Amino acid sequence: MYVSYISNSAVWVAQLSSDAKSEVKSQQVYSPPSTIGYLEGSRFYKRNGTYYILLTHPANEEWVIKSSSPFGSYSIKALVQNVAPPVSGAGNPHQGGLVDTPNGQWYYMAFIDAYPGGRIPVLAPVTWGSDGFPAVTLSSGRWGSSYSDPVTAHPLAPLTGVDYFTSIGPQWEWNHNPDTSKFSTGSSGLLLNTATVTYDLYAARNTITHRILGPTSTATIKLNYANMKDGDRAGLAMLRDSSAWVGVKRDSGSFTVCYTGGLTMNSDWSTSATGTTSASVSISGGTIWLRVTADITPGSGKQAKFSYSTNGSTFTSIGSAFTMNNAWEFFMGYRFAIFNYATSSLGGYVTVPLFQLDSGSGTTPSGVPSGTTSTTSKTTTTTTKTGTTTTTASSGGCTAAHYTQCGGQGWTGCTSCEAGTTCQYQNDFYSQCL
Repeated sequence: MYVSYISNSAVWVAQLSSDAKSEVKSQQVYSPPSTIGYLEGSRFYKRNGTYYILLTHPANEEWVIKSSSPFGSYSIKALVQNVAPPVSGAGNPHQGGLVDTPNGQWYYMAFIDAYPGGRIPVLAPVTWGSDGFPAVTLSSGRWGSSYSDPVTAHPLAPLTGVDYFTSIGPQWEWNHNPDTSKFSTGSSGLLLNTATVTYDLYAARNTITHRILGPTSTATIKLNYANMKDGDRAGLAMLRDSSAWVGVKRDSGSFTVCYTGGLTMNSDWSTSATGTTSASVSISGGTIWLRVTADITPGSGKQAKFSYSTNGSTFTSIGSAFTMNNAWEFFMGYRFAIFNYATSSLGGYVTVPLFQLDSGSGTTPSGVPSGTTSTTSKTTTTTTKTGTTTTTASSGGCTAAHYTQCGGQGWTGCTSCEAGTTCQYQNDFYSQCL
């Protein structure tokens, strides 16, 4: 067993013991010439008795070295150099790896820098030349805008739509390791107790984030804020090293909806500014809808706009347009972020009954999607053996889409599946429409 690694651009190979718990031998096997320069991100392969190491020159080149022995000697050849991306305005494909399929085809999986949205994975076919090196299949010298699928396409649930937070799906990410005692999901949606006393959104735990759909998309949340305490802040943010948010503040027993901008971080992740509130409006009633529309088309000067509604259909702009940062250092990209934190003391909480993601400017009213029925009736789900259908005592008046959850212990969401699918047991906590 062998692993490759890089130290000061020099490529090293280490031989591991059979149990992979200790190192048997380590040796430098390649040092790049000055014409190539800095290298990182080694990936080690063996194909037909030949050893290959992929090496990245950020952020525009990928190189391959090959040898008949893991310890060399190695020869080198470029895999991609300054190849134009399939998305206009994005960076060059690089820093990826080789993947083979059961039928013997090979592909190069890389990514393109597409800030402010983040990095986008890209895939292209690979052929093998008479010299034994891999070559990426390009289209007129560019990365192709499309290629044939390497395997049978697997249908996926749409990225847009409404999430009622009956559970937290894999599309959600916590900004910190969450305090699991301070949030819950269920028939009322996402409940967020304040978990941190701070004036700094970046330091607030249990901020939950969702990647932004490009090139332009709109996120809307419904927020029940009646149980906030004085000093609490809750809302919807555009989160990265330069951030802004629309949300609710409670101070001296009164509520306001406000726009806060100017939140910034240094490149070492330390907070440099906690932001300034530049617009606020008094509110009452305990429920509000908050909305952000973000243009993450690759390039500089891209903006997000914030608005709010007291009825879920008529939205009012608040604050100025927020210009996003597109520097590479925070390469995860911007996220929609739902937060609730305290500036005085813990004990307050909010509920988020829904999160709605729309492509474009999000002009459709937020709430129950068109064509479905809202109901408060409870459901009872009984799971059976693996591969069998999950039975339900009540459908709850709604229908779950293909590949979405339809049952499991504590599940209170839709339990009837769309036509052509059935609710099948996966484990005690999760059943899926298949």
